[in-house]
Amino acid sequence: MSARQETGMATAYRVVILGAGYAGMAAAVQLAARVKRRGGVVVTVVNAQERFTERMRLHMTATGQRVAELSIPQLLDGTGARFVRGWVTAVDADAKTVRIDDDRVLPYDTLVYGLGSVADTSAVPGVEDHTYTLSSAQDAELLGDRLERLGSGTVVVVGSGLTGIESAAKIAERHPELNVVLLGRTEPGAAMNPKAKAYVHAALERLGVRVRTGVEVVKALPDALELAGGESIAADAVLWTSGTRVSPLAAAGGLAVDERGRIITDAALRSVSHPEVYAVGDAAAIRQGYGVMHGTCQGGMPTGVHAALSIDRALRGKQPTPFRFGYYHTPVSLGRGDAVVQFTRPDDSPRRICLTGRMAVRYKETVTASPWPTYGRMKKMPASGAFWPRGGRFTRIREAR
Repeated sequence: MSARQETGMATAYRVVILGAGYAGMAAAVQLAARVKRRGGVVVTVVNAQERFTERMRLHMTATGQRVAELSIPQLLDGTGARFVRGWVTAVDADAKTVRIDDDRVLPYDTLVYGLGSVADTSAVPGVEDHTYTLSSAQDAELLGDRLERLGSGTVVVVGSGLTGIESAAKIAERHPELNVVLLGRTEPGAAMNPKAKAYVHAALERLGVRVRTGVEVVKALPDALELAGGESIAADAVLWTSGTRVSPLAAAGGLAVDERGRIITDAALRSVSHPEVYAVGDAAAIRQGYGVMHGTCQGGMPTGVHAALSIDRALRGKQPTPFRFGYYHTPVSLGRGDAVVQFTRPDDSPRRICLTGRMAVRYKETVTASPWPTYGRMKKMPASGAFWPRGGRFTRIREAR
């Protein structure tokens, strides 16, 4: 039976988008704006809460800095997409259905899977019970409350990647009375050029952050971390930023996934096992010429836009086009008035050029704030291509007709 036919009557084509993060919202706004005037297509966005989580600003929330509370229904207003609040509890890729926590079942003709990732607290014993994360605004608020109540003591940030660097710097700046320790296997800024990396180290030193690298946490306790080799580090609070994991729903639903549970896609971002399913953002294992993309907002929004363009093409009887993406920059906050921006080659390797200090702060704030004007442009210009931020400016992506 056709997707537009049911019991002999014409019905709308159903597109369901799971997750309203950067990638899911980009897909929803772009697709809904494109199909709104034609009619016959219902775009439904499913998310566990109405509040949009700005993952790039969670370290700010954790240190008491006020950020805008963005409403997903308001962001979707005027696009024609409808919002359903609920936790996704099951996906059945063969039956083409999604179940949410109030036992509603949502059938789909095309699914966009963008449930994203959270901090991986399952790999090391004790981490789930004794550490804080920045997976949601609620998590950040819990950490912030703990930091405010400490008064003194040691805060350990585990993970020397970008989230760990930004968090350690922000906590040390906001709470100079605390002893902040940054632990990681590699040195902070390891993927940057020498100038940018040196700037990161100097900023952390200026803020009083004690950096320890080449260490591995093997167990978290209520008041300490155990390291490989038997050493123990006392901690009054631990922020865990070491690694991420994705939801097991894709694998349980019958979709082909990689060793990390991410949906394996073809060149057009369709599931290799179920081509009516598009995977976007952190939930997708998307291979480019330089390897599999890693999860960032920088890459997530373009995947959402491309999925929307591909679905629109398919609805018009055309074949989706391959997805192509190259990295452009790595912006890192180093407290409220300092930052570094490492410009990169498409494969994410560092270029010689970087920004530091106030100029980098202005650049990063432009990038961090860019999703909202981007979504606004998508609403207003659905027929002329797609927009996403690139290097602090908007790049128009024209669709091959």
